[in-house]
Amino acid sequence: MRQFIKRALQKLDEFDIEKRRNFVLAASREIDLLETVLDSLPRGILVCDTAHNLILANKAARRFLSIVSYEQARESVWSVIPEKAVADFLADTLLTADKAEERELGVEVNGTLRLLSVSVMTLVQDRQVSGSMILVDDITERKVREARMRRMESLASLTTLAAGVAHEIKNPLGSLSIHVQLIQKAMDAQKKLCAQLHENENTGCDPSKYFPQIDKYLNVVNEEMGRLNGIVVDFLFAVRPMNAVLRKGNINTLIKELAEFVSFEMENAGIECTLNLAEDVPLAHFDERLMKQALLNLIKNATAAMTSGGKITITTEASEGELRINIADTGTGISAENIAKIFEPYFTTKDSGSGLGLTVVFKIIKEHHGEISVRSREGEGSVFFIALPIPQGEQRLIAGSTESAS
Repeated sequence: MRQFIKRALQKLDEFDIEKRRNFVLAASREIDLLETVLDSLPRGILVCDTAHNLILANKAARRFLSIVSYEQARESVWSVIPEKAVADFLADTLLTADKAEERELGVEVNGTLRLLSVSVMTLVQDRQVSGSMILVDDITERKVREARMRRMESLASLTTLAAGVAHEIKNPLGSLSIHVQLIQKAMDAQKKLCAQLHENENTGCDPSKYFPQIDKYLNVVNEEMGRLNGIVVDFLFAVRPMNAVLRKGNINTLIKELAEFVSFEMENAGIECTLNLAEDVPLAHFDERLMKQALLNLIKNATAAMTSGGKITITTEASEGELRINIADTGTGISAENIAKIFEPYFTTKDSGSGLGLTVVFKIIKEHHGEISVRSREGEGSVFFIALPIPQGEQRLIAGSTESAS
């Protein structure tokens, strides 16, 4: 078609009105077809002239970059993009004539944080630079899948180490704990004996003055052994197959009991806990012990993120065949580079964390055939979203009650 247009343009002066009209219609159809093809592509494409003014942006590019409108060839590409991080990146890259391949940038689309891959390349026509082309891909889902695959691979590799860890660490740790307790008992006996021997003496070299120091050292050993034992227990829990016993129950009842359990701790930390529980929430299948542990881990993480107090909001609702539990906090939030790693084993931003708490949560939710995700921005708090399947019978009951109400 391109060669036809070139030949037609060379003979345009020879065309009568009808031929010119047919030529314009053919060219218009060709342009419409090309625009349809471009708008049908899942990848965003932007084309700029040599002055970096935007000539063309297909539908995917306008959606990814929230471009509302632009005046063709009259506005720079970065001036029509509302997301500052992307606009600054394109301005720096194009003005310095650099190339960029698959640069990852975070943007907010309709209140949701998305990850974009942006590439900038030079357009060359007849051996001359004719402008630039920008390719944009939404790689959010791909990154989520990659992170999920890494988590599954990490869990699989951890499973092969579990038996060795149980023998090589936990058993000697138990033996150490017993012997420290024996030392403490022996020290108590020595204290009594020393008190009897030096009861009526004033020699100035009473060995009992060293006992408090020894007690302090032994207490530190006990605390560190307890912490190490907790890490080993979390590790084994994370890698061992779970024996989840799923029974039908009301998740609201479990959440109320859990909120009551942590109320004293949160009150002391200056944290307000609000429950927004749907009254007509359907019954779901869950293991009460495991689900309590998962939600407790999330609440503890939220509490740790609010060192100066704050608010935790727990919400339940039923939607699209799922029971949804949302746990929101007003804490420090999670950075964009860390949000894809938080469910991975041993990843932690805490000084004393084992990095297994959220791994355990992830595993428990998967055992319930559910999904867990997070939305967070640094300095603005976090929201963890849990979705559990609603049993078919309960779904029919919900549908029936809805029809009756209408």
